[in-house]
Amino acid sequence: MAADRTNLTDAASSAGGGGKDIAVIGSSNMDLITYITRMPSEGETVEAPDFAMGFGGKGANQAVSASRLGSRVLMLTRVGNDLFAESTIENYRRNGIDTTHVLPTEAASGVAPIFVDEESCNSILIVKGANALLSPQDVRRAEDRIAACRLIVLQLEIPLETVYEAVALGKRHSIPVLLNPAPAQPDLELEKVRDCQYIVPNESELSLLTGMPVDSLDDVRNAAAVLLEVGIANVIVTLGSRGALWMTRTEDRLIPGVAVEARDTTGAGDAFIGCFSHFLVSTGDTATSLEMANRYSADSVTKRGTQSSYASKEEFEAILSD
Repeated sequence: MAADRTNLTDAASSAGGGGKDIAVIGSSNMDLITYITRMPSEGETVEAPDFAMGFGGKGANQAVSASRLGSRVLMLTRVGNDLFAESTIENYRRNGIDTTHVLPTEAASGVAPIFVDEESCNSILIVKGANALLSPQDVRRAEDRIAACRLIVLQLEIPLETVYEAVALGKRHSIPVLLNPAPAQPDLELEKVRDCQYIVPNESELSLLTGMPVDSLDDVRNAAAVLLEVGIANVIVTLGSRGALWMTRTEDRLIPGVAVEARDTTGAGDAFIGCFSHFLVSTGDTATSLEMANRYSADSVTKRGTQSSYASKEEFEAILSD
């Protein structure tokens, strides 16, 4: 934990007074959420009981959750030239996020049709749209602003070359980088993300990254050890309701989950990442940040929707004091 404090403190010093806390480089989507009793079979039409639209994208979700908790957030993303773009930008502004590098694009905005069943399990389709055009050049153009931040947060709904460029930028400027390798991509080159201070996969993503089973907690530990051997400093595996496993070369700690009655698990992983990032920048304490992230993501699944389920700073303080 002391090493984490040193890295974040150094980044804060280099940022000076005008920087943000967190730079999120990632996707912006419009979520199209259908609540279902069951998925239709091929050729079948099934009536669904409810539908909702909301703002999403893993990058956007993580940025919004961190900002709602009080972090100053810079967003680097691309939006389309359609009716979703203007409302997406306004949503960022409404949530206090710096939109200087929310870039308009001659393409369709990203969308995510989401299906949520009666057990609160979700199935998601991703149409990347403008997100697929976020480029390494976009990262380089924003370098001065990103370099003034204390933490860089990445996911995999943008091109891998853009992710690699952002990791390299973090290394150049001694800024810790957190990579959430989601959605899982078998083409991710671990050697090109070895300089990430944190990698935060779920169990299935960990299995895809390493080619190893994750059927038991010992399996998860063995697979996480592979990422440590690559050179990544901290591996955090999210385990759903069981909590999160944090491993370093000297640490092996299971942070227990929080039992709740789930209504909609959509966006819970992003809530976890955003909250963890906020508290990591605020405290420099990985274990405490993980405990807060477990609480925050657990609260999010008790409500419907994605960003609409994310608590504000005041709401979360009330949850913690209850």
